[in-house]
Amino acid sequence: MEENEVITENLQEQKGPMLNAFFRIHDYLVAHSTMPIRRLLMDEINWDDRLIAIKGGRGVGKTDFLLTRIKEIETEWRAKMAEEEANAPTKRRSSKVSRPCLYVSMNDFFFTRHTLVELASKFVRSGGRYLFLDQLFKYPNWSRELKRCYRKYEDLHIVFCATPVMPIDEDNNDLKDIVKTYNLRGFSFREYLNLQTGLRFRSYSLEEIINRHSSISREICERVRPLDYFKAYLHHGYYPSYLESKSFEASLLKVMNSQLEVDVLMIKQIDVACLHKLRKLLYILMHDAPCALNISNISEEIGLSRATTMNYVKYLKDSRLINLLYPENKNFPMKPTKVYMHNTNVARMDFTREIAPMDWFETYFYMAVHGAHRVNATERSAMFIVDSKYFFDVKEKGSSRDAIRPTAVGELELGRGNQIPLWLFGFLY
Repeated sequence: MEENEVITENLQEQKGPMLNAFFRIHDYLVAHSTMPIRRLLMDEINWDDRLIAIKGGRGVGKTDFLLTRIKEIETEWRAKMAEEEANAPTKRRSSKVSRPCLYVSMNDFFFTRHTLVELASKFVRSGGRYLFLDQLFKYPNWSRELKRCYRKYEDLHIVFCATPVMPIDEDNNDLKDIVKTYNLRGFSFREYLNLQTGLRFRSYSLEEIINRHSSISREICERVRPLDYFKAYLHHGYYPSYLESKSFEASLLKVMNSQLEVDVLMIKQIDVACLHKLRKLLYILMHDAPCALNISNISEEIGLSRATTMNYVKYLKDSRLINLLYPENKNFPMKPTKVYMHNTNVARMDFTREIAPMDWFETYFYMAVHGAHRVNATERSAMFIVDSKYFFDVKEKGSSRDAIRPTAVGELELGRGNQIPLWLFGFLY
């Protein structure tokens, strides 16, 4: 028996209050969590899997996503308990009823002296089935202990939040072949529109949008005018924090700095003295994107070698602050064709810059499509190629003459011919 397991066996009685303390925090957070709309990802996950990673950038609502799933499980559990009690009212109930779920933040000081395996052991012994873990990257040896929990407790389901730079799946030998990873993105334009209007528009596949955009856009426009909301979405609709009363800009600035200071510096183990150079690199890209990447000029301006600068660019992409557009079959460490900000909300955080409409529209198209599809640069006259088969242009205004290929048009409300309303690509999820 390993040392941690010996500790678990010997100290069970001493840890009686431990679960109660975690449940008090759990109950408060679940009671006060709000997810104003049901995220599409909730229904795409196979919740029967025993180890699930919810991966997403900062500020997109991962914690509320976990808490919402907990609410669903606990609601079903209470209904089942009530039904059992109604069917057998004279049956004596146990004074200590097991609880199915537990949410735990791994930055709790408890984990400075105790382990995740200890917590899982106690929870399973109490009858628990679903363990939800947040802030896991702050816990040393997190992947190794997740693997131990997975192997040791076959009836335990673990769901954990992961930052984009955490090594999961094929990049992690401990979790490879046992973890199922899902990506949670910020609000799509569809989700934003549903929130703002109280309507319940469904999502569409890329093929539906390409082949049926005229009828789809007409059906939507019979109920709402999407362009009345589109500019606001580009400005602030991607991050759920826009729903809060505090300053959205201050909130987004905090998110972006956490991505640099924690997701890049801490997890990638970069010297904190380089933070200023990293911030300067981001600001340079924010000021010019969408743009070609001039590594020589940028590395000279921030005082780093070309190789280090290119690595920093990759870190910014991994942390979901920027996107890199490559030709097909090419990727890092090769130089990208173009750099985009990850989303239009981040793009406009350079307050000294007046962003041209086409910059908004290109950035939005890439953001909306690349989450579930492969987007590349093309040597043809088209701007993008998607999934190696669909060539797309992006334009600001529609034309009386039809386009020669599918074209996403920023200021178009109803689709016609090959001219597709740009806003409609926000209905992909």
